Amino acid sequence: MSELDQMLKAAGAPPSDPKAEDKYTPPTPKNEGRNNNTNKYDDTEVRPRADKYLIAFYVALCLISIVELYSASSREVSSGNIFGPLLRHLMMLVLGIVICIGVSRVKLKYFVILTPWFVGLSIALMIYVLLNGQIINGAQRSMSLLGITIQPSEMLKMSAVLVIAYITSRNQERRGVTTKGVIWSAFYVCLFSALLFSQGLTNTLLLMAISLSMLLIGGVQWRKFGLLLLFYGLIGGGVLWYKMSKEEVQDVVSITETGLDTEGNRTTLDRQSTWEARMNRWDPFHASYNDTITAQNRQEMYAYMAQANGGITGVLPGNSRETARLPLAFSDYIYSIVVEDLGLIGGLFLLVIYLSLLGRAGVIAWNCDRAFPAMLVTGMAVMIVIQALFHMAINTGVFPVSGQPLPMISKGGTSMLITSLAFGIMISISRYASTAGRKKAAKTETDLPEEMGALNPTQLKK
Repeated sequence: MSELDQMLKAAGAPPSDPKAEDKYTPPTPKNEGRNNNTNKYDDTEVRPRADKYLIAFYVALCLISIVELYSASSREVSSGNIFGPLLRHLMMLVLGIVICIGVSRVKLKYFVILTPWFVGLSIALMIYVLLNGQIINGAQRSMSLLGITIQPSEMLKMSAVLVIAYITSRNQERRGVTTKGVIWSAFYVCLFSALLFSQGLTNTLLLMAISLSMLLIGGVQWRKFGLLLLFYGLIGGGVLWYKMSKEEVQDVVSITETGLDTEGNRTTLDRQSTWEARMNRWDPFHASYNDTITAQNRQEMYAYMAQANGGITGVLPGNSRETARLPLAFSDYIYSIVVEDLGLIGGLFLLVIYLSLLGRAGVIAWNCDRAFPAMLVTGMAVMIVIQALFHMAINTGVFPVSGQPLPMISKGGTSMLITSLAFGIMISISRYASTAGRKKAAKTETDLPEEMGALNPTQLKK
């Protein structure tokens, strides 16, 4: 080889002699052809990436949460450290972000393994709360662990999603979910509902809405779905009739303030009187600002005033007029403060974020090969969005008054952590189970047990 050809070879150029071109081999780039002992990827493989839209939705909700929680905490600020409520909220938010990031890197097979453990823990904590939980405002709903208030009811909602995704993916047939799968799903829904019912009707209805939505997504036949609705209706109607027929006289003031009855025994308020009073006040077609404000209706009245004061563009965060007198403005009624601060535009923008999350979860589910990840990602999104819609409906008077936090926005440790966990699961599925945007489809069936290998029922393909 001539000296010129040696120089051209060193520079990576073809040789000057045309006859030598047949023997010329271009140099191999450093980033191609890596062996099995290093990072494995070539032109047909792509590193798994998280869905950027899910991350954007989560970040947007975190930012809105910080601003609106501080704006809605004037009642707490006036009685203590001005930055106390915000710092406590930021601590829980940071913990939620850590959970989200950690879970987002967990592979799909581990969700199958951990589902029975999470469900068992949720049931155990719920039973403990029913027996020895803290009584606050006449209700026994929480417990304290390491200074964090835990509400197992939030965990039960996620347990319902995990259980139904697990059962329906194991009991798929060509025409949809098998009868066995429907029966087992109904069994767990009834079990969770029985544990939740004593704490409030809203959480029970929310659980039913989540479970029914997932069964429809999972491909339950309409005949089976109708029979399931009839079964739920008979059971629920019978329980409500029994509760409403009971007439007990209770010292409401004593139980609400101390959790003790007149004889000094621990007890909670019977919810039927509360349900009746709320239903009697509820009129979705007439929310009058001229009604006299009483101890019973002040929450909804001040919530309506906050939304009216916000108008179209809002008064901007920090300028809310109603936070100082609206009870639970930082939790059960934070959407009213959002509308007051950001106006109708801000309220609709937040609604669009939640609905877009549901739509994006549907896209990710469509690109999953198997039933379990598809059901899991849609179930997590349905859980978040339905709860958000319940909260907004209560704040605007569409639904009767009830306590329901706004996911990622309201103050509350358990709700924020569970919502962050749900986002982490959805992001993990978008990274490891969805084939969207990849040159080579990920073989998710090798990551799941053989009995979980049912095809995705949301893919309407011939």
